[in-house]
Amino acid sequence: MFTTGRLLFTLFFVVCFILGLVWSYRKEKNINKIHFNKTYRILFAIILFFTVLFLIVKLRKFI
Repeated sequence: MFTTGRLLFTLFFVVCFILGLVWSYRKEKNINKIHFNKTYRILFAIILFFTVLFLIVKLRKFI
């Protein structure tokens, strides 16, 4: 069971973790624009790759 102490610790941990992520992202925001230019292409390629794999598996029984 979850006690009050565990719930408070979990809430505190999640809030601190999210604040740390936001702080780190804002700190490196300008550097990421320089080094990681046009990352949408990689995301598109990954989505396309998994879509093709999905279609191969689903359409294999019709061939």
